[in-house]
Amino acid sequence: MDEVAFLLRPRGDGWVIDGTVGMGGHAEAVLDASGPGVKVLGLDVDPEALDRAAARLVRFGNRVRLVRASFRDLARAAAAEGIAEAHAVLLDLGVSSYQSDESGRGFSFQRDEPLDMRLDPAGPRTAADLLNTLPESELARVIFEYGDERHARRIARAIVHRRALRTTADLVAAVRSAIPAAARQRGRAGAVHVATRTFQAVRMAVNDEPGALGAALPQGARLLGSGGRMGVIAFHSGEDRIVKHTFRSLESAGFAELEPSPLPPGADEVRANPRARSAKLRVLERLP
Repeated sequence: MDEVAFLLRPRGDGWVIDGTVGMGGHAEAVLDASGPGVKVLGLDVDPEALDRAAARLVRFGNRVRLVRASFRDLARAAAAEGIAEAHAVLLDLGVSSYQSDESGRGFSFQRDEPLDMRLDPAGPRTAADLLNTLPESELARVIFEYGDERHARRIARAIVHRRALRTTADLVAAVRSAIPAAARQRGRAGAVHVATRTFQAVRMAVNDEPGALGAALPQGARLLGSGGRMGVIAFHSGEDRIVKHTFRSLESAGFAELEPSPLPPGADEVRANPRARSAKLRVLERLP
């Protein structure tokens, strides 16, 4: 939060585009750190998140515009609001604590909920659709590629064997049945639940999160004015690689990454919010 507010706050008047506004935490921090001439366009596909952001940011009045849109359509959303240039663009990837803990859409394995996992409740495909229809080989690819799960083939086989899966408890049971006993024991003793990687992989596939990120990054870069910055917070190594490679590819087009390595959260932030422990922030700047 502090790093985002410091690195992305505009030095003059203009627009900041928060492509994943969520409940408005980053937008609030940037606005608090900026002058009255700074405005935020906040995008999100989740209408409940937008309602919460609106309540949190109401004190900023017309300095905030909130739009239901995916960051995949960053340029189109900006153009629709008459924004030709931005001082800063932010993408905070993954799900919010609200979506995980309160939405009831099956993002978490802590409760038994329907296997939905759509960030956009109007999206075309639920997690149950994906888990119950994908071929076993494709399921294994998704779980391995998006979840970094070394038991992906065993888990995919167990999912296919247990179809039809309907709830998060069904998916957890399938994963547990596929993980060797020694690995399950390590999962109980450690910080990572045995189903964490599979849940992450399924959510990313349901929402095509890597595809949306790949589409958004060049759009965000093109929107930056001279000296403007784009920050991306990734929690998954595959997404961080997409960001790194895209940022490096833009170096010959008048951009530079502020630091060669991503910024991790500070110890105080991890203590206050343990979910931030795997976050990586990269910042790209358009050179003057």
